[in-house]
Amino acid sequence: MTRTTCLCLALSTAAYAKSPIAEVICEPTSRLHEKLERQFGSERAATGMRGPEQLMEVWISKSGDWTMVVTYASGTSCIVAMGEDWSVHARTGPARG
Repeated sequence: MTRTTCLCLALSTAAYAKSPIAEVICEPTSRLHEKLERQFGSERAATGMRGPEQLMEVWISKSGDWTMVVTYASGTSCIVAMGEDWSVHARTGPARG
């Protein structure tokens, strides 16, 4: 078996892996935030505007589990991705010449 064939087989197997969340989970923002804090021990670690009506949030727990949430101006928030082994990287400024 060639190296390319092995790589193709590995990639095709990964495509069938089950997602940690089967569907998007939406709730009123206050209820979802409370669940993330109390049930999962998560804290909001980062936010960024996605547009005038959407705020992206990353929530992390002490164990390194992470949850990405979209919060809408309508008062609803949705979990859109989650995973594990979150790490924070040191921020460096641009190189100056």
